[in-house]
Amino acid sequence: MNKRINLIISNEKYQEYLKKNAEYEDKRGFCTHDLDHFLDTARIGYILNLEKGLGIPKDIIYGAALLHDIGKWKQYKDNISHEIASVSLSGEILEKAEYSSDEITKIQTAILSHRDSAVEEEDTLAGILFVADKLSRKCFECVMEKECDWSEARKNKQITY
Repeated sequence: MNKRINLIISNEKYQEYLKKNAEYEDKRGFCTHDLDHFLDTARIGYILNLEKGLGIPKDIIYGAALLHDIGKWKQYKDNISHEIASVSLSGEILEKAEYSSDEITKIQTAILSHRDSAVEEEDTLAGILFVADKLSRKCFECVMEKECDWSEARKNKQITY
């Protein structure tokens, strides 16, 4: 199971996209879209999966979380919504990491809807990714919290467990 996750992490394109996210967010004071965020999202997502007894395989959750914001740099550069960019960049990476076409579709569907609050209550990969992505943000300790354009309702003002 770890093999596929490590194939994502070591993928040349994945590494390139991580660097591009870092370059475009170099001076950003707000939350960044880096490996720490991706891993926090994956770990929280897997915990939610276990707590709800959903049985979603760990490498599916991690695959979605590691790739959900990989196209953020394209949003800065080309004004393309990052979930759409992330879906387009993820396919080749997932194929090389030996995910099946069905698994890739599930992961990409979750990535595409990870900002859609309509999935928040769903007991699906998309719902898990949506919630985990938001819970991974530490607004309660952020020095930029007052300047952040997230609504007060979206901000993580406390640890949820």
